[in-house]
Amino acid sequence: MWLESLIALKFLRQNLVQTALILVGIAVGVSVIVFITTLINGLQANIIERTLGTQSHIRVEPAEEQNLIAPVQPGTIALIREDPRGQRLRSINNWIAVQSTLDNLEGITAVSPIVSGPAFARRGDVLKSVSLIGIDPDRYERIIPISDDMIAGRFRVGAGDAVIGRLLAKDLGLRTGSKMRIEADDGRIALVTIAGIFELGVRELDQRYVYLDLKQAQSLLDLPGGVTLIDVTVDNLFAADLDAQRIQKLTGMKAESWIETNAQLMNALSSQRLSTTMITVFVALSVAFGIASVLAISVTQRTREIGILRAMGIRQHQMLRVFLVQGALLGMAGSAVGAVAGTGLVWAFNTFGPKLFYIPLSPVLIPITMVFAAFTGVLAASVPAWRAARLNPVEAIRYV
Repeated sequence: MWLESLIALKFLRQNLVQTALILVGIAVGVSVIVFITTLINGLQANIIERTLGTQSHIRVEPAEEQNLIAPVQPGTIALIREDPRGQRLRSINNWIAVQSTLDNLEGITAVSPIVSGPAFARRGDVLKSVSLIGIDPDRYERIIPISDDMIAGRFRVGAGDAVIGRLLAKDLGLRTGSKMRIEADDGRIALVTIAGIFELGVRELDQRYVYLDLKQAQSLLDLPGGVTLIDVTVDNLFAADLDAQRIQKLTGMKAESWIETNAQLMNALSSQRLSTTMITVFVALSVAFGIASVLAISVTQRTREIGILRAMGIRQHQMLRVFLVQGALLGMAGSAVGAVAGTGLVWAFNTFGPKLFYIPLSPVLIPITMVFAAFTGVLAASVPAWRAARLNPVEAIRYV
């Protein structure tokens, strides 16, 4: 290949302006691919992180209650008007065994039992509707690291302590160390001390969530020894729906993944991935057409030289490789410059951009992009190379 490479380099050097223009075109295309891909991936990772920062990957709940309709006699036509059955606050049957089963399932990283239900929080004459969340702190922190979102006090529940959101604390005029009265159904009441205040960044949660010890929440919600749901996290976020189906079949419980809960978000992420793919494809096509057009012009300009080389003994396959090498060199050199430029754009966005989120540059993106650009260059050069290889030496030498 040394002879073909030598001829290819000589052809590229003979028209430096043309070579420089196509290199700039390739570099711009590659830098766009690197920056846009990194930006979209960073945006999606940030959205997913914010979404899953306040919820589990899978929620396991009791199966929904269904109406029981009495059977009719054979041959009898019955007209039935059925209203959906209201869902009571119920505990998961034998939840300790269910939790143990989930703890030992492959692909599951954390399991946390929770008892959750409605109540009222009162301080003086101010009454607010809240959602009681009874938890096992050690297990729950493995699902949602709420200690990272504390803005006052610390995340401590148990022995009459509670943790509430910033907006609820503001509405009730509470701070760490203050007392708050919780009123549940059937006159069940508890007086708790505010041990900490969190801010999750979601208005509904910051205004309604009250974290309590599991046993105290069970007592307030009249579910002694019970839990209303089990939160689960898994290894593969995007396979959570498959894990949810597996859990549902195994336990008989209702298992809902974050993908089902956030269907609109998943549609938006899919649209972003599709747009990124389309941008990459169209940029690659423009690079390919650019290389092909330059090499086609090069074949036309060097028809006589190609004829002389063929007459001197250069074979068809060698001439074919000359232009394929040119395409590969253009693709590799342009992609190297484009990779540096794309890395610079990513650095500039992280340093001088809006700083709403950080976009990490994947270490495998640059080499993959460069290989892709080199392959595109060879592919784009194949048609001009085939044309050059098939030139008749006599006709080529006579070409003016």
